[in-house]
Amino acid sequence: MDKESALKLLEKHVKNPRMIAHCIASELIMRKLAQHFGENEEEWGLAGLLHDIDVEITEGNPKTHGQQCIPILLEAGIPENVIEAISLHNEESAPVPRTTIFHYALSAGETLSGMIFATALVYPDKKISSVKVKSVTKRMKDKRFAASVKRENILECEKIGLQLDEFVGLCLAALIEKENDLLF
Repeated sequence: MDKESALKLLEKHVKNPRMIAHCIASELIMRKLAQHFGENEEEWGLAGLLHDIDVEITEGNPKTHGQQCIPILLEAGIPENVIEAISLHNEESAPVPRTTIFHYALSAGETLSGMIFATALVYPDKKISSVKVKSVTKRMKDKRFAASVKRENILECEKIGLQLDEFVGLCLAALIEKENDLLF
């Protein structure tokens, strides 16, 4: 499935523009991570873009989010490895634990996008390009800041061989490249 078709599929099931922006940001991050690791950029980007396709269907219920989308993704012809990564990104509904670089990258990357957005919003200009790696890592330590962001998921970057600073740097670079396309 090409990016345009995937975006149409996402927009069919997700109406909230901020959630769509989060999914686009996750796609950008996953593409950057795929490039870094020499993985399939199209599949990784697709996983980032579609990972929350059932969030409105499930009303964000962590016990079902990530599983209700499986029939939608199968019908759309999404590759099984992409569906698997999507179904495992939310550990509360995942049928098995994450085990691959693809699984960990999606969980850590999509979660970090929320922390980056939250950090940008406290800057006077509210621009992602103003955010520094150290600003994000410092805010990771403050559990009250962006309290809903699961820091343990972000720290799964270490399971794919990236230290937190390097991971944040890669993800920031991915978002800065397209920052004008992101509504957050």
